[in-house]
Amino acid sequence: MSTTQIVPPLRGLPAAPAGASPNRRQPHVGVRRDPSWARPALLALLLFTALAYIWDLSASGNANSFYAAAVQAGTKSWKAFFFGSLDSANFITVDKPPASLWVMSLSGRIFGFSSWSMLVPQALEGVAAVGLLYACVKRWFGAGPGLAAGAIFALTPVAALMFRFNNPDALLVLMLVAGAYCVIRALETASTRWVLAAGAMIGAAFLAKMMQAFLVLPAFAAAYTIAAPTTLPRRIWQLLAGAATLLVSAGWWVAVVALWPASSRPYIDGSSSNSILNLITGYNGLGRIFGSAGPGGGGGAGFGGASGPARLLNDVMGGQVSWLLPAAALALIAGLWARRREPRTDRMRAALLLWGGWLIVTALVFSLSRGVIHSYYTVALAPPIGALVGIGGVLLWSNRTKPAARVLAAIGVGGSAAWAYDLLDRTPTWQPWLRNVIAITGALSVLGLLIAPSMACLRRRATFAAAVLGAIASMAGPIAYTVDTVTTAHTGSLPAAGPTRSGASGEGPGAGGGPSGGFGGRPATGSEEASTQVSSTLVRALRSNASHYRWAAATSGSQNAASLELASGEPVMAIGGFTNQGGNLPLATFEQYVAAGKIHYYIAADGGGGAPGRGGSADTIASWVKAHFTSKTVGQQTVYDLTASR
Repeated sequence: MSTTQIVPPLRGLPAAPAGASPNRRQPHVGVRRDPSWARPALLALLLFTALAYIWDLSASGNANSFYAAAVQAGTKSWKAFFFGSLDSANFITVDKPPASLWVMSLSGRIFGFSSWSMLVPQALEGVAAVGLLYACVKRWFGAGPGLAAGAIFALTPVAALMFRFNNPDALLVLMLVAGAYCVIRALETASTRWVLAAGAMIGAAFLAKMMQAFLVLPAFAAAYTIAAPTTLPRRIWQLLAGAATLLVSAGWWVAVVALWPASSRPYIDGSSSNSILNLITGYNGLGRIFGSAGPGGGGGAGFGGASGPARLLNDVMGGQVSWLLPAAALALIAGLWARRREPRTDRMRAALLLWGGWLIVTALVFSLSRGVIHSYYTVALAPPIGALVGIGGVLLWSNRTKPAARVLAAIGVGGSAAWAYDLLDRTPTWQPWLRNVIAITGALSVLGLLIAPSMACLRRRATFAAAVLGAIASMAGPIAYTVDTVTTAHTGSLPAAGPTRSGASGEGPGAGGGPSGGFGGRPATGSEEASTQVSSTLVRALRSNASHYRWAAATSGSQNAASLELASGEPVMAIGGFTNQGGNLPLATFEQYVAAGKIHYYIAADGGGGAPGRGGSADTIASWVKAHFTSKTVGQQTVYDLTASR
């Protein structure tokens, strides 16, 4: 990190010279060395983040068993590692690219597969993301705003959730913040190598979660096109070069998978045609936006509540990330207005375009999409919210003697306190005293900001006290939600941050819609883990002579197969995949596997994803097995020995 910071004058930061040479760094105006407290404060922030994200991490066990099984498979088979297979025998992949699995699987290969070896890398990715966001904001605006941005990011409830979980969102967000840092460095001197680095980071983010990574591209491209200190033709070819780097960074794995013979690789889950390109454009692309009825298909009912402009504020999404969303929006609007007459290369405006564009595009897609969306996707909004509030704070503080700045600060604090009160009021029996604290501190802060100029002898102290009270009112709610998230175990496929809301629709423990995992009909949602359902008797059966078979068992649905794999450590064939739309194995092929002695057992799914009655090859195969083999009960589960026909 740079050892210098820019001290903003009353109107904000200076612009880079309009005629700046693109080949050398311009001297900063108002540069001084970092204050003595900057590095100790940063170290404290990172240590606190690491402690919060690693605290009692193993309480979540396998977290999302779907991804945990793929991590376990990657520790056993390099082929499964490369493709992101759910099982080490490589029948089917997960429905995402494998980059996040690579990190966790490598940790498992080094330290042995366990909850700790799987989840600690996710937590460390969170620490790295917080540090990078600090570096992004601090580079142009100083250590104070950088620390504020990093702390807001770290203390966002959904961030604490995802960086303690094994979903791909952790690596996605880290790579996106890394991409933003590269764009900021590129904007300083119109550096081609930093533009290329930004493209590489977004490509890596694509390999974590496919098309969601591209939501930041409009903001990054707009900020560079408008503010880079070089000629327009050079800006255009640099962006084209960055796009080419992105294509290579994201596309090499896609090309290998697309060219690999389908007969010797696992089935691509989430794809109706066993095609990686179909997965990219359909289930993980247009299907997320338009739903199953729109272009690309593969969507379906969302889990984030009804689509619409207010979705991010509803009972499902609101408490995850929206605490400072109004303040971030205010900072963006006020900042752009204040810098409207500055030169094209103005850095304050460039930063607002970068972070504001990231926030707006991502928020619009999340709000209006009709396909599958989960509340935890909103972790991608936490970095721009933190950055905008940090930048807005320094702009207001540097202009604190001006009435307009004080009024805007009062609106920001009052709005944040009121919104926090509303969010907390949705769980009225959970920490009811906190709402009163926020209301009182928020009111005192607003009062202090507005009347401090009239208090001649105490003006400076009153302003400082009002700022402290404002920080308490704005951050007490998300901090409380984050503490609750850190101290609560989260498992299953629908995790949510903060306290459980009774009667909330769309997502959370007990919410319907979508594949559930586990046997006996119990869903593996936010508070339940399917793998705990597998009995020790069934585990012993799966391990019996397992080395003689390619798959210890076959069953319907990835969640069911994942539970069996995690409990036994043996590969299990997941017929139908995650949504019963992938891995649609023809009955004739299944019969060939059975005749060749490659599958030991068939385990009936008594509920959950891929269970009989949902169509697809799972029903056909289940009926054929029932007609040709004798069932027995093993650990309260219906099991067919495929090596012993009637």
